[in-house]
Amino acid sequence: MNRTLKVGFAGTPEFARVALEKLISAGYPVPLVLTQPDRPAGRGMKLQASPVKQLALERGIPVLQPVSLKKGEEAEQALHALKTAVHGQPLDLLVVAAYGLILPQSVLDAPRLGCLNIHGSLLPRWRGAAPIQRCIEAGDSETGVCIMQMEAGLDTGPVRLWRALPIEQTDTATTLHDKLAVLGGDLLVESLDALQAGTLPLVPQPEVGVTYAEKISKQEGVIDWGRSAVELQRMLRAFDPFPGANTLFEGQPLKCFDPETVAIAGLTGQPGQVLTVDSNGIEVQCGQGVLRIRTLQKAGGKRQPAQQLAQALGLARLGS
Repeated sequence: MNRTLKVGFAGTPEFARVALEKLISAGYPVPLVLTQPDRPAGRGMKLQASPVKQLALERGIPVLQPVSLKKGEEAEQALHALKTAVHGQPLDLLVVAAYGLILPQSVLDAPRLGCLNIHGSLLPRWRGAAPIQRCIEAGDSETGVCIMQMEAGLDTGPVRLWRALPIEQTDTATTLHDKLAVLGGDLLVESLDALQAGTLPLVPQPEVGVTYAEKISKQEGVIDWGRSAVELQRMLRAFDPFPGANTLFEGQPLKCFDPETVAIAGLTGQPGQVLTVDSNGIEVQCGQGVLRIRTLQKAGGKRQPAQQLAQALGLARLGS
């Protein structure tokens, strides 16, 4: 297939980088990339380019990094670039994936065919900033990717193409992110092929079933051992790696990973009490049920097998 659509790309993190790489590999011309400004990162807090910028520069694609698309000189430059990127003519299309900036109507209207968004959920469920974490936290059995025609509302546009993906009981935000990133890139190329052929559907989102995936805050990562083991198992998976589900031991924070609900016959305690420590991890009494934790991490340290760290610290009760 001769892939002739001239496609701009707006994205920032790894999720977006995977899609951009698949777009380039498929042979679609990418005249322009938008991404967030470089940010301080690492222990030295040196400015670091986003994964999308790094890939774009490797492939020789022009990159713009406006702090806003709504106002200011940089916003005007970006809008002008969208309208003139193809030999003085507008882009055919702008693909948006986890970009991090709100697109005003002027930007949505700039490409000839508008803007497509790669969204990591089955819309209208989990519109918003953190669909991957929220679907795990809620105990959903499946999620997926939607290619959506963008409009001014928050993830309200009609869906062009979608694919579902089961959520495994061992999936964390990290593993599910990686699966959805690959699925999103593949679905993007499939969507563009159909768009170029004139066969891409346009289906309005239903008005029922709308939920919102609020942005994750660090405060949400504090473990309340009074909750059920089932709820906490989902929480630990959803908040791995950020912000990490954390508890206290003798006033010092501990992050907890790799959870599993278990049944321990004849052994109970108060919420937060460590019931057993062995090679499988540590078992902690919850408000209802018992949670096994296989991996722990002290502040400033690395993840360690829970048994190893628990024995070193003499863990007896968490949350205090």
